Amino acid sequence: MSEVAPRAELFALSRTRLIVPVFNGGDRWREAARAIRASFADPASVLVVDSGSTDGSDSVAKESGFELQRIESHSFNHGGTRQWAIEQFCAAMEYVVFLTQDAVLEGPQSIAALIGAFSDPAIGAAYGRQVPQDGAGPFEAHVILFNYGVRSETRSIEDAPRLGIKTAYLSNSFAAYRLSALAACGGFPNHLILGEDTCVAVNMLLAGWKIRYCADARVRHSHAYTIAQDVRRYFDFGVLHAQLPELLRHFGTAEGEGARFVFSELRYCAVNAPLVLPVCPVRNAAKYIGYRLGREFRRLPRGLCRRLSMTKVFWDGAATSRSRVGP
Repeated sequence: MSEVAPRAELFALSRTRLIVPVFNGGDRWREAARAIRASFADPASVLVVDSGSTDGSDSVAKESGFELQRIESHSFNHGGTRQWAIEQFCAAMEYVVFLTQDAVLEGPQSIAALIGAFSDPAIGAAYGRQVPQDGAGPFEAHVILFNYGVRSETRSIEDAPRLGIKTAYLSNSFAAYRLSALAACGGFPNHLILGEDTCVAVNMLLAGWKIRYCADARVRHSHAYTIAQDVRRYFDFGVLHAQLPELLRHFGTAEGEGARFVFSELRYCAVNAPLVLPVCPVRNAAKYIGYRLGREFRRLPRGLCRRLSMTKVFWDGAATSRSRVGP
């Protein structure tokens, strides 16, 4: 590597703020905090927004030297809290990186590799590769391997006919944004159940920006969901797609990508875990039922929606309004 590249990376990192929303992160957050601390020469450039942890997660942030801001748990909103943090704490920054509390950086080079995507002035946002947690089961591992390939790529609105809904894929578990592009596209929304990253990706692509997937910027991050949890998760995805009609209007339906996932999962399990093959159709039928119910959430009683949802705070009054999302 030339001498110029490290200087350029260091300069970009000096204009980057890492923001981590935290709530009762437990041991995984402690592991993630150690990895973050090893990646930043100045830990004060890391902002932790703690929404009422009771397990000492806020103390982990303070002990790591990170800047800590506390908010009430009822005021947390996936998009609104992120936007509030940007407006309050990123005035002098050019880039912002969002990391979830359970995503563990795979080495200090991951942040630099992600920010390196912005050497292309057309890139509005970038996200890194996720790899399964150690000991992940077949369903947990496959969903990560399906969504995060080994090759980096840049996507634009011109890719929509080829990639469909995957064009606007972006994950806030480990994603970076050019703040000028984010502002030009309206910032993060505060009215969605989740998927604030998807909304930003759609707005950026429609405005002519590009999205970069950086396979060499890695985090360990996966979830071992039960079938019931999958139903709730896909219900929330259905709600999101109902709330964000421009996603489906410009990039196609989710069913096509869903079918591709099902066949990929069957092939993966046939090779790696044949004993779980009988469970595959049950899991995927449950996901589809959850998704379709979510698409019709406006016809369902709010109490039922809350029971079906993984993001229960959304259905409580404060989260569904455009109320304050910070202290």
